[in-house]
Amino acid sequence: MPAGFNSLFIPGPTNFPNELRAAMNLPAEDQRSPDFPKLSLGLFRDLKKIFQMEDGQVFMFPGSGTGGWESAITNTLSPGDTVLASDFGQFSHLWIDLCQRHGLNVDAIDVDWGEGVPVDIYADRLAKDKEHRIKAVLVCHNETATGVTSDIAAVRKALDAVSHPALLMVDGVSSIASIDFRMAEWGVDLAVSGSQKGFMLPTGLAIVAASAKALEASKTAKCPRCFFSFDDMMAANKDGYFPYTPATTLMRGLRASIDILLDEGLENVFARHNRLAEGVRKAVSAWNLDLVAKDPKWYSDTVSAIYVPDGFDATEVARIAYGRYNLSLGSGLSRLSGRVFRIGHLGWLNDLMLVQAIAGAEMAMADVGIPIELGSGVAAAQQHYRQTAALAELAAQPALAS
Repeated sequence: MPAGFNSLFIPGPTNFPNELRAAMNLPAEDQRSPDFPKLSLGLFRDLKKIFQMEDGQVFMFPGSGTGGWESAITNTLSPGDTVLASDFGQFSHLWIDLCQRHGLNVDAIDVDWGEGVPVDIYADRLAKDKEHRIKAVLVCHNETATGVTSDIAAVRKALDAVSHPALLMVDGVSSIASIDFRMAEWGVDLAVSGSQKGFMLPTGLAIVAASAKALEASKTAKCPRCFFSFDDMMAANKDGYFPYTPATTLMRGLRASIDILLDEGLENVFARHNRLAEGVRKAVSAWNLDLVAKDPKWYSDTVSAIYVPDGFDATEVARIAYGRYNLSLGSGLSRLSGRVFRIGHLGWLNDLMLVQAIAGAEMAMADVGIPIELGSGVAAAQQHYRQTAALAELAAQPALAS
């Protein structure tokens, strides 16, 4: 085993803060004890602050983001219902597949990987749907496979422009708690997240936020559900309990995670992610390489997917980074396999951690023969971080003072 820590820069799971490790390092506890609701009810309350929601309810299921997708779909829709979606990356593709397996009729728009949700096409489909056959509109806020972030507010405007009643469902697995997400303001009805990304925890919690409109839809939805039933959860959650054994250790970690996020201040969390991501983008430019995201409006602040030049294998870059330098980079997925590697820059990160990832990526690329100048990306990121450090400190002062 190599000395030192593995440098983890995949887009999830992310690095754990020491406070979260300590919070989860405790004996097993009784999830039906009289004082357990002190933990769970506080989590339900404060998760709403992270999702920036007002009404509705937040659910915590043992599972991952995929389980969150399934809970959102099965609790609010019926077999044969039409949903509007777009395929612009591996995870938006998988969500479509999940819908189809549940017997939904998916109007799936094929989009070039590197772009985001096609709001203009959505708007056209919704305007033509005079009979309101479309029951839900699916949006992957941040497509982890391509490093693309979509405009949720614009999708809501498209719905409102034609007074369309469809539910707005958002995959926020790699955005919530890292990128600005405003559930109430954007009129999101169902939002899915997971513990292993911006919440900085191990995999194991599917966190689903449902609006009052979504909860009302669950009363008539006909898709079968059991483990992911909103009804079963709500019946127990109102008193602070669960219909089955919850992930108590992760919930203790989630308490610490929410405290860290709120202490930093959500606006500062979002600004930090943007600043760190921009340093990675400066490095990519210095390498004379291209991001998968085709335009700055699509750039993700949580993950960058980077093309290697033709004739080189990005999978080999990730393999060498891991085997030779103990650096974990994300590999290309599906149609991007072998063409890109990914640097995850979300969660518990700072300037020097990203410089480490950039340096290791440079070394691995040079080892496979990619013609880059060693130190070029590192220097570009260093310059960016130095130039913006003072402003970042200044912006964080109000949150620290509070």
